[in-house]
Amino acid sequence: MNIDLSGKTALVTGSTQGIGFAIAKGLADAGAKVVVNGRSADRVDTAVAQIRKATGADVVGVPVDVASAEGVDELLSQVPRVDVLVNNLGIFEAVPAGDITDEQWRTYFEVNVLAAVRLIRTYLPGMVERGWGRAIQIASDSAIVTPAEMIHYGVSKTALLAVSRGFAKDAAGTGVTVNSVIAGPTHTEGVEDFVYQLVDKDLPWDEAQREFMRKHRPQSLLQRLIEPEEIANMVTYLASPLASATTGGALRVDGGYVDSILP
Repeated sequence: MNIDLSGKTALVTGSTQGIGFAIAKGLADAGAKVVVNGRSADRVDTAVAQIRKATGADVVGVPVDVASAEGVDELLSQVPRVDVLVNNLGIFEAVPAGDITDEQWRTYFEVNVLAAVRLIRTYLPGMVERGWGRAIQIASDSAIVTPAEMIHYGVSKTALLAVSRGFAKDAAGTGVTVNSVIAGPTHTEGVEDFVYQLVDKDLPWDEAQREFMRKHRPQSLLQRLIEPEEIANMVTYLASPLASATTGGALRVDGGYVDSILP
């Protein structure tokens, strides 16, 4: 498959590390001009330099907090046109169900849901006017399998699936597609430490992660953690002209974690 995003501008929120960084690199590899986003200017600059070195692509950085209306306004002033929007920004934290405060519920809705809504609302009209565009939200298996230890996170990701489906209907017949990607347990920064808290610290990493998955994520059919690049591959495909007939979907890159044929 020849995925060519030459001439397209792609914005990936929360893209200084982990899944977001892998997605930004994948889109750059496909020829897109990529906008890296994060709150820390230093981390944005580092990510931009790494992706440029790896791909030779046109990469720029915009260090703003897109979870605020002011941050989105600043982003729009620097990046007025986006052809591929990837809403990757998200936060999570384990909190007992009865201890989740009103403020925490509001924060999770603001960051994990409303930030995506604002950016879709900001860039979708231009995509529709041009007759081509992609809006992709990075959701989670927690959207379907609500985790008891972080209900607020799960609910926010469930809402993100509905946001994607709703805006896909809003963009019907325009040449613009809107989808979400359901990411499963992923090997990101900090996860190795978490894994070694639960399994034998003397195990090599490949064995350790498989032991972790067997004991603590047994419903995974992959039986290993997903690499960020594997999620980026799906996003890069969805961002391409080849995915023109896929819209309003929730596509799973979960290693079979969700025990369901459909989301």
